[in-house]
Amino acid sequence: MSKDLVVILTALNLEYQAVHRKLAGPQVHRHKHGTRFEVGTVQGTSCRVALGLTNKGNHSAAVIAERAIQEFSPVAVLFVGVAGALRDTARLGDVVMATHVYAYHGGTSEDDGLKARPRTWEAAHGISQLGSHLARVNDWADNTSGQRHAPEVRFGAIAAGEVVQNSKISAEARWIRQHYNDALAIEMEAAGVAQAGHLSGAPVAIIRGISDRADGTKSSAEDRDWQPRAAANAAAFATRLAVELVGEQEQIAMSQADRAHKAERPEEHVSNTAHNSTVGIMAGSVKGSSVHLNAGPKVTSPANLVAELGGFREHLKRHRTEGALDDDTYREALSELDFARRAAKENTPESSRRAIMALKRLRGLVAEFPELVARLAPLVVAAGDLS
Repeated sequence: MSKDLVVILTALNLEYQAVHRKLAGPQVHRHKHGTRFEVGTVQGTSCRVALGLTNKGNHSAAVIAERAIQEFSPVAVLFVGVAGALRDTARLGDVVMATHVYAYHGGTSEDDGLKARPRTWEAAHGISQLGSHLARVNDWADNTSGQRHAPEVRFGAIAAGEVVQNSKISAEARWIRQHYNDALAIEMEAAGVAQAGHLSGAPVAIIRGISDRADGTKSSAEDRDWQPRAAANAAAFATRLAVELVGEQEQIAMSQADRAHKAERPEEHVSNTAHNSTVGIMAGSVKGSSVHLNAGPKVTSPANLVAELGGFREHLKRHRTEGALDDDTYREALSELDFARRAAKENTPESSRRAIMALKRLRGLVAEFPELVARLAPLVVAAGDLS
């Protein structure tokens, strides 16, 4: 699994552009069968997003979602866009995150009528919990000027079918009310994406901005007004969710690396009991007969930190020259180091957090080299002190 990448898929170009505006440095990534994705980072973060367009319908969405999962092995797949509201609790512009998805067209035709045989997929527990947390924090929305109310996040079922629903009295509308009356919103792709995630083992979140009522009042003029707002709100919440998902994976990876590192180095605390005396050495690392004291440089300013990070590059280069670091690890370590240096130069609380995360990822890459870990430790601390 790629621990720093989330796939975001949309069905419409308008939805695609709403997410695309959230990304920095997007680059085209072409699948071997021609599907094009754009891979960039959520602005101001290290979270990578692979953005793709599925076009309308559950079948197309399922194929592209499966293709994206196999291509990128993402932390999660988010399907983002607009939908029609089925209940008054979801207002125009609000965001609905699916707790579960109904494929409502499943059924069997018998002499006494059509009987429902739905397929249902529940959202992954961890994503649902994180989404609920972000809704409570409520700092995800963009500037809502021009909107009559600040958008809210609603949680509930989403119904996914194969037709555009725009009536309160049609047979389809009556069918949905009878069998799926807890659904908050209706659309045409969520079932396909949910099935792809189920078969591939990838967590899926369906995030929809409410752009109409699906009740016969839908019009071109209203679409021009509400679709961009609803798409923008869904994109804002989805990209914030993506950043948090990647952050959680980074924390898990660092915690695992720390535990593994400690388990492999029981000799870090050295004592000498000769002549009934004890000498303790608190070292950054100990390996064989070499002791690397954790006496790092004193960092007093962002410029000083940037300079020290530049100096750390020479230590990485030496380990590579000596054959200790392989090419792939060396390149990844340089990438994280450069990211940390750029973040340190910005000198803001947010950039400080990004620098810390990059340095911790770097620490995980060089965990088996005690000297590098010892030199890196005070730089991680310094990045935090300068926030």
